[in-house]
Amino acid sequence: MSGALSHIRVLDLTRVLAGPWAAQMLGDLGAEVIKIERPGGGDDTRAWGPPFLTDDDGRATSESAYFQCANRNKKSVTLDIAHPEGQRIARELAARSDVLLENFKVGGLKQYGLDAETLRTADPRLIYCSITGFGQTGPYSARAGYDVLVQGMGGMMSLTGRPDEDPGGGPQKTGVALTDILTGLYASSAILAALLHRQTSGEGQTIDMALLDVQVATLANQAQSYLVTGVPPRRLGNAHPSIVPYQDFPTQDGYMILGAGNDGQFARLCVVLGHPEWAEDERFRNNAARVANREALLALLRDVTRTRPTRHWVAALEAEAVPCGPINTLREVFDDPQVRARELAVHLRHPVGADLTVVANPIRMSATPPSYRSAPPLLGQHTSEVLSSLLGMTADEIARLAAQGVI
Repeated sequence: MSGALSHIRVLDLTRVLAGPWAAQMLGDLGAEVIKIERPGGGDDTRAWGPPFLTDDDGRATSESAYFQCANRNKKSVTLDIAHPEGQRIARELAARSDVLLENFKVGGLKQYGLDAETLRTADPRLIYCSITGFGQTGPYSARAGYDVLVQGMGGMMSLTGRPDEDPGGGPQKTGVALTDILTGLYASSAILAALLHRQTSGEGQTIDMALLDVQVATLANQAQSYLVTGVPPRRLGNAHPSIVPYQDFPTQDGYMILGAGNDGQFARLCVVLGHPEWAEDERFRNNAARVANREALLALLRDVTRTRPTRHWVAALEAEAVPCGPINTLREVFDDPQVRARELAVHLRHPVGADLTVVANPIRMSATPPSYRSAPPLLGQHTSEVLSSLLGMTADEIARLAAQGVI
């Protein structure tokens, strides 16, 4: 089957995570993605290890695990865009592409003639997507932006972590670079919308994506609660600001997640815990009352949940349709029968000579599902192939460029 985007070519001038994640999403959906990297070094994340891959003989390689997470289904072309010849080649590749993705500082590509205005004047059908920390406008636009910085500035860390007065209290970042990931997803959605617009208008457009914008936008109900009340939400650890109980609870052998999203689920929870009378207690009769009496209820629940193992409670609560589950390690995640059934681990052959397992794209489509055509590339693996097949260069021309350090 052809991918939904098999007719689309993407020129990927991004590095690290947000931009590469967006480009990988387009590649998974069938697009040809040409990743431009610095000769000799490449994407910064190639060096972000350990861990690094090992080949079939167990020997260490220089391929980082980090790079593998966001660069499958891409062709790597090394190109020095600071060199006039590199700039010319990049412009020729852009002219043969539908989408260009970049995450340079604002104005950083103008000196090379690779800015949106220059390239879109030459090709009005080009969709040009810039990803920066703070966007193309505003007083912070010239600043560099990083995920953890934006999690702090954008409010996420004010909501994540235990209250200051608790042991271990204080702001926390998320366990993955979630702002980068979400920015990549928003960017890919914007690109898809721009491609649809081009089908009817014949015109491309520029897309301005900012990590800070995305972080604020994805505060969701927490941001809306503040805008409605004027009261900033406080950190609640793993608890929910509007639903009780909805968090982690201690068990005899660890912890579990327990969520009672409505009064019926709470009543069934009380029966399983051996205290049906709690559901009739005026302090806990409905969710608003439970939120108001949060600490009293949590103390009662914890006294009971810690008397049995996690497996016991999960089985008993699932039998009564009360949402619950274990807190899995990643080993347990990938051993989980549901994760296995959904085939969330995909196996690819890596060019270093190793079997590589990557996390699958979660999109499920009946006609044009994501595909896994190639493992993340070696640095410059496809330089000669792309320059010859796409730009018609001869072997002698390519050798000359290599000798000059352009590729």
